Amino acid sequence: MKNRTIRTSKPPWLRRRLPSGPEYEKVRTLIRSGDLHTVCQEAKCPNQFECFSSRTATFLILGSQCTRSCGFCNIELGDAGPPDPDEPDRVARAAEKMKLRYVVVTSVTRDDLPDGGAGMFARTIGCLKERIPDVQVEVLIPDFRGDESALAIVLEAGPEVLNHNLETVKRLYPVVRPEADYQRSLDLIAAVGRMSPSIPAKSGLMMGLGETLAEVQEAILDLYRAGCRILTLGQYLQPSSRHLPVSRFVPPEEFDGLRQFAEKTGFDKVASGPFVRSSYHAGELFKT
Repeated sequence: MKNRTIRTSKPPWLRRRLPSGPEYEKVRTLIRSGDLHTVCQEAKCPNQFECFSSRTATFLILGSQCTRSCGFCNIELGDAGPPDPDEPDRVARAAEKMKLRYVVVTSVTRDDLPDGGAGMFARTIGCLKERIPDVQVEVLIPDFRGDESALAIVLEAGPEVLNHNLETVKRLYPVVRPEADYQRSLDLIAAVGRMSPSIPAKSGLMMGLGETLAEVQEAILDLYRAGCRILTLGQYLQPSSRHLPVSRFVPPEEFDGLRQFAEKTGFDKVASGPFVRSSYHAGELFKT
């Protein structure tokens, strides 16, 4: 698929003000001074202002460069270097200063590491739980190339939620996620329920990449059959002209219809809307 220029005309429901304000600046300064990364900034999330202003963020560990090049993602392809052993404690200190009680931790994909970065996830969970009493941790993990021993390392650290995004429908994987595998992601989600039944599996899909309604519904059913019980559905937004174009902007009423379909399918919790992202209001979704 050949990329086109970014669409400049967004529908009214996709307009958001630019990041600014004292609380936003406090969080941004805290992250910068701690030599940390957030997926909010690296992926140019449209919810940055709202989340930073309410003193929340999704921490991005294992560097700011990825070993995979997905067509939708704004994180740079490159060599992130060896993991920083002090990073887990810096994340925990920042979360403590932000007075967080629900923390989301994700990472770039690190196919260069023997465990895919699972050990750093586990250490970050451990540091957070040691530093912040009663903290709840959600991790958004890569597929670890299907390595269940890596998944076990993360699960044994005791996150409250294990999230792995399917991202798109099966047909579009060769274009959207050429270095990933649709069934491998479903198998990883299924392994969560088999290995740690008390930890709910969560996943998410993006709309607007050329998928059909029937394909989205089939992906939702596939996730449910795999044991996923928390689902997020949101609008894909092209971060730059180098990335896949938006095929269409899905209106809010279609997201409402997909939410109803997922709820009828049996999902425990569903967030569906143009601005929904996998970690957007994650704490509220988990606790409701």
